[in-house]
Amino acid sequence: SPPPRRHRATVLPMPPLRTEVTEITTGVAMLGLGDLDWALGARPEQLVGVEDAQWDRLTTARADGTHDADFHRAWDNGLAFLRAEEALRGRVPHRIEWKGPDKLPLVTDVPADLRVDRVFLVSCKYLSKVLHNLAPSGLFDGGLAGSVAKAGDWFAAVAPSELQAFYDAARAELESSGLPGAKDLAHLPDRVGDLARTGRDVLKAALGRTLPPSAADAYSGLARAVAERSADRWATTLGDRAEKERLLWRLLRLGGAPYFVLGASSPSAPPMRLRIDTPWDWQQRYRLTAFEVWPEPAGQAVVRWQASVSDRDEGGDLTVRGHVEVRWSHGRFSGHPEAKVYLDTPHASVPGYHPLR
Repeated sequence: SPPPRRHRATVLPMPPLRTEVTEITTGVAMLGLGDLDWALGARPEQLVGVEDAQWDRLTTARADGTHDADFHRAWDNGLAFLRAEEALRGRVPHRIEWKGPDKLPLVTDVPADLRVDRVFLVSCKYLSKVLHNLAPSGLFDGGLAGSVAKAGDWFAAVAPSELQAFYDAARAELESSGLPGAKDLAHLPDRVGDLARTGRDVLKAALGRTLPPSAADAYSGLARAVAERSADRWATTLGDRAEKERLLWRLLRLGGAPYFVLGASSPSAPPMRLRIDTPWDWQQRYRLTAFEVWPEPAGQAVVRWQASVSDRDEGGDLTVRGHVEVRWSHGRFSGHPEAKVYLDTPHASVPGYHPLR
């Protein structure tokens, strides 16, 4: 008989300390405990999903003073949510669940970090304008409509000759440079498609941050080709006005349930406290009139996107802008290419994002 199958326990990655500080502190503040330091020491059982090791890291960070600004921003945002007329209205919740490092199964899911009394969904967004980070095919071919696309070499798919030219130029420059490790490059394959993980690591380390001149020119050609062809691929999938409108909802993370965003877009910016519409809410007030994409290589492959929206309630037109950076996930030649979607318009000016009252 075959040996019994062994099941491996799933070990989730530990979130960065700033993430723990902002998300957990936001939740603690909603409990109305009055004092930040006392609340951290009390480790309230109403906040579910936080392990002892995470409480320990928070109290250590608080004592060190290294994240004071993050603690205070998160604490103020949690208190504002407790008091807000559109949120808890001063009623202390019985249960707050922290999502922690879990991954969303679908790119269209509500990006909630906290769930309050199984009703209120809250996303804690501090110092980030990133809306999505996914395989390029999931955006440019799939329009964010399905599950997360499988990673692959997008550069090889849309710009194979330019990728090979960059690879050749980088190898040639480095092999003739006489730098330490240059001998290792002689063992790399001739075709970039045959480059193994170890070879990618060697090449990434040898290239460093600043490219040699001829390699920089080849990289510019690659970035330009990837930007142009990614924009072309995306444009062919946009469809009619209704399909473009649905794409905009997915880009802006409008989900099947309303949720709230608490955070700050930059260290000097005022707090960001928003209520996010559902698509149904959005359609009652807004209508998409145009959606455009175009390439803009700027050091790396960039695709710009812009939506024009009419506001039935206030009258007039609104514009929402963003961009997509297409790049290797772990440095040149290292990791699969990723599409990082940014929102360039201030959050409070986006149709469907409403200041919390």
